[in-house]
Amino acid sequence: MSKKKRLYSLQWQALTSTISTTFVLILLGLTILCMLFANRVSENVRQSFAVTTILSDGMTDSTAQLLQQELQANVWIKDVVFVSAEDVLREQTEAMGLDPSEFLDGINPYLPMLELYLQADYACPDSLLWISKELKSLPQIMDVVYQKDIVERLNANLHKFSYIFLAISLALALITIVLINNTVRLSVYSRRFVIHTMRLVGASWGFIRRPFMRRSLCIGLIAGVLADGVLAGIMVYFYKFDAETAALLTKQDLVFTGVCVLGCGLLLTSACTFYSVSHFLSMREGDLYE
Repeated sequence: MSKKKRLYSLQWQALTSTISTTFVLILLGLTILCMLFANRVSENVRQSFAVTTILSDGMTDSTAQLLQQELQANVWIKDVVFVSAEDVLREQTEAMGLDPSEFLDGINPYLPMLELYLQADYACPDSLLWISKELKSLPQIMDVVYQKDIVERLNANLHKFSYIFLAISLALALITIVLINNTVRLSVYSRRFVIHTMRLVGASWGFIRRPFMRRSLCIGLIAGVLADGVLAGIMVYFYKFDAETAALLTKQDLVFTGVCVLGCGLLLTSACTFYSVSHFLSMREGDLYE
């Protein structure tokens, strides 16, 4: 083969390897984004669950608001909303279509409440039990109400979904590794006789690996940058299509995904190249023709 044809062949191999690796890294990036998105959705669902505390009879709004500030300081609380007795009466009147105070000579039968929204990690049955006991021990609180059955079903469903999604993610990650390894292996396979010749003339394994490693790092870097560009384009379209849903993914999530994709591009291509070159270096001459 002439020098010109050999150069063209190497360039074509590098191009096809870069394109193949880019598509695989896009798949990996989408998997990471889906995992982060699912985690954010799970957190939002948990944090939307409210624990209602019914305050003691005769408590003024100012005292209730002081209690609200005290509770807000707890690490397990995300937000506390004060609902006055008048607000409760208004909500119940709208829900029932009649005013209960009309049957009680204008007396409001409802008490003020605090609605507690918990941090995602504490919105589970075990945590809610001790949180409920902790709240009931306060003299300003008459009762604590939350929907126990809904919490248990919610957590059970979220756990099932997490396990299913984790299994899918691991399968996709394995596919990513296998595809990149096959792409690199085919690229090195086409130059196995060059590797064997260099070994025969006394070149060390490190010397033989060096140009392959440089080439793989370049391919991994370019593929990682291209994959990040495509993923950025997908996210821009996602924000235009549904900005509210897309906002669940923070800038930190996007940066984390971009770094992971670029890092995996460099790590996987270099690791697979190292393994493939070492494999062909350790082969006997007769096995090279198989």
